Amino acid sequence: MKKSLLAIVLACLFLVSAVGCSNSNSTEDKTADKEATRTVTDINGEVTIPAEPKRIVDLSGCSDTLALLGYQVVGTCNSDAYDYTKLPSYLEDTLKDAKILGYSMSNTVNLEAVIALEPDMIIISNVQESSYDQLSEIASTVMLQFSDMDWKADFMQVAKLMNREDVAKQWLADYEAKALAIGDEVKVLIGEDATCLVILVSQENVFLFEGAGLGSFAYQDLGLARPENLPNQENVTLPVTNYEGLSKINADYLVVLGGPSDFERLESSAIWPKIPAVEKKQYLEIPQSPYFNQGYSPVGRLALLDEIRTALDSVTK
Repeated sequence: MKKSLLAIVLACLFLVSAVGCSNSNSTEDKTADKEATRTVTDINGEVTIPAEPKRIVDLSGCSDTLALLGYQVVGTCNSDAYDYTKLPSYLEDTLKDAKILGYSMSNTVNLEAVIALEPDMIIISNVQESSYDQLSEIASTVMLQFSDMDWKADFMQVAKLMNREDVAKQWLADYEAKALAIGDEVKVLIGEDATCLVILVSQENVFLFEGAGLGSFAYQDLGLARPENLPNQENVTLPVTNYEGLSKINADYLVVLGGPSDFERLESSAIWPKIPAVEKKQYLEIPQSPYFNQGYSPVGRLALLDEIRTALDSVTK
């Protein structure tokens, strides 16, 4: 009887102890869970997100920036502007493990595909605003509003969101130094004051890169001179002209983006061979994919510097 009583007492003590330990662990787990989140502010207000998200779905187009900051997304909309089903070539390695969910400038969101990826954090831009409430039911959703033309501000906005501002500042400093050095080498070859113009031809339209994309890459990053009569870019929309308008922008060097039919139409026009840069054979034709997208991507810009570096090395050998 004494042994039975002792066994009961010991059993009770064990259970009390176990419950106490369980409550303690539960409290610790809850504290850990609480410490594993943080509050950020997006354009809608405060949002609680994981401190270190593991399964990010990015619909905003900042997947490449996230990769540079140390985050690999499981879903991305950084697809090619001319084929939404594939990644642009300069992102094939960076985002090789991410599922393509569409295009970042489209407001269409495949909710089922997002759910299937089991995200712990979703990033969108105001382009996908209409899906914000539905996405917020899936996982913590942050909505960003990007600048029309300031890619560095956008880069730092994402870095602030992810609490990686120091990493971003160092990356930008390294990039700017590399771009400046390569730009100086280009100017040695073409002339300090030689002007450069980057255009996209589409049918008979000529889109002019000036304040964003390949325009800011040429004029701000590389420090190349712009033609005096090049129109200023006011927003995300590229200034547009026609063949005759192009002939009035007197650039020493031309970089032309387009597709095969666009090049054929351009070259068959009566105006094209009379353009000074064409007469002097100081122009380069490159495919619209991937180069149109590339100027809007930090990874793409870095890849462009590497391409120019390779070209410079081949010329100076």
